[in-house]
This record gives sequence, C-alpha cells and structure tokens, in this order.
Amino acid sequence: MALGKALLLAASLIPALSFAAPTLHGREYNSTCRKTTVAIIGAGVAGITAAQALSNQSVTDFLILEYQDHIGGRMRNTKFGSDNSGNPYTVELGANWISGLGENTDGPENPVWTFSKQVNLSAPNSDYTSIATYNETGAVDYTDLYDEFNRYYNIAEQNAGTILSQNLQDRTFRAGMWQAGWRPKDAAHKALEYFMWDWEVAQTPEESSFVFGITGYNLTYYTFSEASNFCTDQRGFNTWLKGQAAKFLKPNDSRLLFNTVVTNITYSDSGVKITDEDGSCVEADYALSTVSLGVLQNDVITFEPELPDWKKDGIATFSMGTYTKIFFQFNETFWPTDKQFFIYADPTKRGYYTVWQSLSTEGFLPGSNILFATLVDEQSFRIEAQDDETTKAEAMVVLRSMFPDITVPDPIAFTYPRWSSTPWSYGSYSNWPAGTTLEMHQNLRANVGRLYFAGEATSAESFGFLHGAWFEGQEAGERIAGKITTKCVNVGSGCGDYNSYEVLHGTTEFWEVNAFNGMGMSPFFVAQNRT
Repeated sequence: MALGKALLLAASLIPALSFAAPTLHGREYNSTCRKTTVAIIGAGVAGITAAQALSNQSVTDFLILEYQDHIGGRMRNTKFGSDNSGNPYTVELGANWISGLGENTDGPENPVWTFSKQVNLSAPNSDYTSIATYNETGAVDYTDLYDEFNRYYNIAEQNAGTILSQNLQDRTFRAGMWQAGWRPKDAAHKALEYFMWDWEVAQTPEESSFVFGITGYNLTYYTFSEASNFCTDQRGFNTWLKGQAAKFLKPNDSRLLFNTVVTNITYSDSGVKITDEDGSCVEADYALSTVSLGVLQNDVITFEPELPDWKKDGIATFSMGTYTKIFFQFNETFWPTDKQFFIYADPTKRGYYTVWQSLSTEGFLPGSNILFATLVDEQSFRIEAQDDETTKAEAMVVLRSMFPDITVPDPIAFTYPRWSSTPWSYGSYSNWPAGTTLEMHQNLRANVGRLYFAGEATSAESFGFLHGAWFEGQEAGERIAGKITTKCVNVGSGCGDYNSYEVLHGTTEFWEVNAFNGMGMSPFFVAQNRT
C-alpha cells in the first residue's frame, strides 16, 4: 500500500511538472546573478538524472535550466491526426524505443524499462523479423536476406573483437562487413542493410566505426536483452522521466527554469557563470552541461575561456546523426496489419523511403490508420530542407509503387520534425565514427574546471541510447555531489573530476572481456578507466 500511494503521489505531480511555468523565488545577493551550488543545463534524461543524484546526496541547492517548456529533451512528442471521436493521437517525434529490457534475464534491467513500468507506460514489443518487402514493382520477397546479413554480421562481430583485443586499427563498418563477406550490390541487399544498420545508428556504414559500432550494440543488447519496446503511450514517452522528476521536484518547483536559452558559459577552477539570451545569469559553484553534441558542434553556446584544444577535438571528432520520422494518417489501413515493418528497395537511391512502420498493427494503435517512414543522414537533411508538400508527394509515389493493386488514398494528416535545424538539438543522437579512439571520446566527456558534461554522447558504452544518458547523468551528479559533500558514493566508477586522457590504462583488456564474450558488461565503467 505504501508503494502504491507513493506512485500515485508521483503521478499526481506529473501534470504540474509538465505544464506549469516555475515561479522564481531567488534569494537577494549583491550580484545581479542568481546564485546556486550546482547549475544543470538541460532537463532531458541526463539533466533530470543528475539532479536526482544530487538530491539523493542531500545537495538540494541546484537549478535546472531548460530551453523548452517541459521535461524530456529529445523525448519529444506531438498531437497528430485523430481517432473516430475526434481526439488526436500522441506520436513520438524523437526517442521512441526502450532498447534492451533485461527483464526476466540473469543480468541487470535497463533503468528506462524499470522506470517505465513504474508509470505503467504502454510500450509493445518491436519484432524486427515482422517485415514485408517491396520494390518499385510492388511486393517482392527478399526476407531471406535478413538471415544472410546476420550470418556475415556474426563473422564481423568476431573480427571486431580480434581488432579490439589486439589493439589494431579500427575501420569503417562498411570495410568490416566487406571483409566478413557481405557485398551488397543490388537494391534489395542495400535496402536490407539500411534497415539493419543505418536505421539503427542514423548514419551510413561508411560513416560508422566497425569496432565501436558493434561494441555499442553488444554492450546494450548483451547486457540487458535483445528485446526492444516501442512507446505508444498517449501520455508521451517522457512520462517515465516526469515520474522520476516528481520524486524530488515539487509542483512549480523554483529550481526548474523552463524557456531558458543559454548563450554563454564562463568557467574556471572556482566556479561557473551562465548567461541566458535575455541577459539574466546564474552563478554556480559547479555546472553540468547536458546539451546535445549537435549544440556543441554548432557553437550555439560560447565558452570563456575557449574550450581547450583537446576538448574541441573530442567535440569535432564524434558524430551527430539525424533520424527523421514522417507520419501519415489515412482514412483506412491499406497495408498488411500482420506486419510491423515494410522495407522498400528503391532501384537507384539507397535509403530513399526505405523503412516504413505501421501503428495500426495489433498491440500498437490499431485502427489509427497511421503509417510512418524513417529517413536518416543525407536523406534526412534533404527532406528537412524542403517543404512538407514536396516530401509528401515523394513519399506517396513510393507508397503507390509498393501497393500497385490498391488505390492508395491521400493522407488526411501529415507531419515530420526537422531535427537537423532544431536549435536545442541540431540532430537526433550520436554515432561513433571510424577512427575515433577511446582517448578522443574520453576528452569529449572530461570536465574543464568546474564545468562538467553529460549526455548520451558522453557514454562510451551506450552512446545513442536513452539509458546511456541516464547512466551518464547519474554519474556526473554523483561526482559533483562527491566534490561538494566529500562523500563518494560511486567508488567503483570514480569520484571527482573526469580526467582527459592521452592513454586510457586497462582499456583493451576491459573491452575485450566484456564487449565480445556474449555476456555483456555492467553499465558502469571500471575504476581504472574513470579515475
């Protein structure tokens, strides 16, 4: 009963945290800046988790500065179309999957799944084998290529483990798969490869690391499980994060500052000053930036002094991918309702409206008549730069090619985001490029003075994943709390500063054992890698 009451209390706070603008009750100081012990930039997964870690160690004097008017970061949804009663559906424009659950396994459980269950989030299983395949002539069965790709991938996985364990030169995922025997030359092979790789990492095999691309997959799906669930909850995917925030933030909490656009960060070994677009400022003993890699790469925020070269190298070297979902609602479901995914092999253009997903399938939003396509990388940049009507027309030509024996109607609702130009994101999530070393990535993660950094991109184990942002936010919060309280609660992972590295001691042995033994690893780095 006590647990039930606690969950009900948390749920009752969620609407207030979602929509209420905070009332500021700042203390009086001689300075014109608002003072705090810790300033957190961003109320996404890493920011909220860091604040929770601070609160758990009785560090309650913090401020969370958020660009948007709600909690969630890139877990962003919108109202779309309507049901038979005229009520709009909620669809996720950004993060949508809980990747690797860990439930009913011998290993750990993904915290995103744990917290989603606490708020009874609706999230049916994604079955990546539930596919139908098409080309420009209509339905054509090339589902056998799914097994063919996996055979070569299994060989590549072992090769990647050898490269890592022997400290050999990384290469592109394209080169690694070529050496394993995968040689996609026709449209069907290229479409299936897109579904298996590009659609997952938001960039092409040529842009992606072979070793760390496979390692990142293993450290999520071998640690937790290979099951993934897709959020269809009409409250929005960010409901689970609001539920966590409600455990330590009060309704209308004055520490949560929405609609705050940070433009400058001045940092030193004694404190941090953050200046906002409206000229207001915050002075903090410590600060944590959880802004996306895309924001850092686009110089949205200026730093004083300039970030050191080793830090800028880390920012420049890592990649930010773009993942664009294009939503259609029709007055009927004219596609098969027994399949979740539809793969289209365009005869001339790789990645051209290749992956389609049904929300009318049983267990998702049956009867919604909603279908969406996903484009990534250069195709994303292309359609995000053009108008809606042009994109809609292109997509409808593809759909009518896929279903030539059906009179495919025009959509009654249509929308898609433009992540590549969204000023608080500039992209969807990070990807590890070929040639980026662990040392380079550690420099991306390391703090400068009393300014720390956290987010999915700073996770060497789980870059690109929500749980990566959760673990990074938690650890950053615990490190900062340890500096303030002099009590370290994460001894096994490390306390205090994130050091920049020229050489990471013990890295090869650690990754060899944990990333390729089929057992996965703890979501925390070992102490010798984070001292």
